[in-house]
Amino acid sequence: MFRLSQYMREILEPTPVRHGGPSGPVVIWNLVRRCNLNCKHCYSLSADVDFPGELTTEQIYGVMDDLRAFGVPVLILSGGEPLIRPDIFEISDRAKAKGFYVGLSTNGTLIDEATADRIAEVGYDYVGVSLDGVGPVHDAFRRQDGAFDAALNGMRLCRNRGVKVGLRFTMTENTVESLEPLLDLFDEEKIDKFYLSHLVYAGRGNRYREDDAYHRTTRRAMDEIFDRAWRYVLRGEEREFVTGNNDADGVYFLRWVQDRFPGAAAHIKEKLEAWGGNASGVNIANIDNLGNVHPDTFWWHYNLGNVKERPFSRIWSDTSDPIMAGLKSRPRPLKGRCGQCGHLAVCGGNTRVRAFQLTDDPWEEDPACYLTDAEIGLNGEGARVRVTPYSRRPGRAAARA
Repeated sequence: MFRLSQYMREILEPTPVRHGGPSGPVVIWNLVRRCNLNCKHCYSLSADVDFPGELTTEQIYGVMDDLRAFGVPVLILSGGEPLIRPDIFEISDRAKAKGFYVGLSTNGTLIDEATADRIAEVGYDYVGVSLDGVGPVHDAFRRQDGAFDAALNGMRLCRNRGVKVGLRFTMTENTVESLEPLLDLFDEEKIDKFYLSHLVYAGRGNRYREDDAYHRTTRRAMDEIFDRAWRYVLRGEEREFVTGNNDADGVYFLRWVQDRFPGAAAHIKEKLEAWGGNASGVNIANIDNLGNVHPDTFWWHYNLGNVKERPFSRIWSDTSDPIMAGLKSRPRPLKGRCGQCGHLAVCGGNTRVRAFQLTDDPWEEDPACYLTDAEIGLNGEGARVRVTPYSRRPGRAAARA
């Protein structure tokens, strides 16, 4: 996750650079796969049915104890729709009592007055609600009439109770027209956080990868995000902008700083290198509804182990797995443009699962990098035509050219 507003504030009020990450990874935990919606980009392929074999309450408590002892600082409770799970608030209460930062990732449609009261009582540190557009646009993407009104109402109910609320938006070529209306909604509703997620080819998102925003579209969207975020920083408003699933954003931001605030560029570069870009398999982890552990939420096709059989702490520390060994390597064994990139220390190689989905090789270049060869330091003989989300390759159905 790229915390844009945080780095923008460094331009005005620089702070010391701190190296080293948290003691344990942030864990995104899909407690349940069932969902009341059927969204087009769902990475977990959820549906409104029960899925057998999910962790029991007691099993979750046992895993939680291991996570805390391992130094995990943050739990993001997700689904499916986590509010469908009848013990969600008991699980959340226990997580808070053990000292975790606890977030709730929800579609927002199930948040009524009583549920909002319980959310406030738990004291979630953050509640993120996903929107794909305003009104009918969102409803069509979520495949349910009234989903937008219900989600917005849920956000308002939480906000009015003092709960930190975030608006989450997944950008594709088909949804990018909703970016500005949603940014306006974010402003009008005084929502705390705006999270822009670039599409990752996983679950239903893999089916829709041909709709991934073209590189020029991505750049225009990032320019708009930068402009909006900077206005809030200048006004001193505590509104947060973050992006996810495309760590080229950090490099693009560095170029933005170099162009506009050259005196701050060296400090921002050092800050970004301390961040290090993509953290899958290192500082970001996922546990799915069955207890399988993955390098992040978009690796559901690849299991590292199961917490019913082996503690998370042992699974996460085991680098005998070749994917985990590569993800934890510095530098990672990258190929193509990513391997030659002059900003690898900032980006970390970007999102490996996209490369895997298109090439069957997790170490190939990320096709969603929207930076030019010149911008990443490839000139002359080093510059070449890159793989894009629309390139064909032998032996596999490809997205459109």
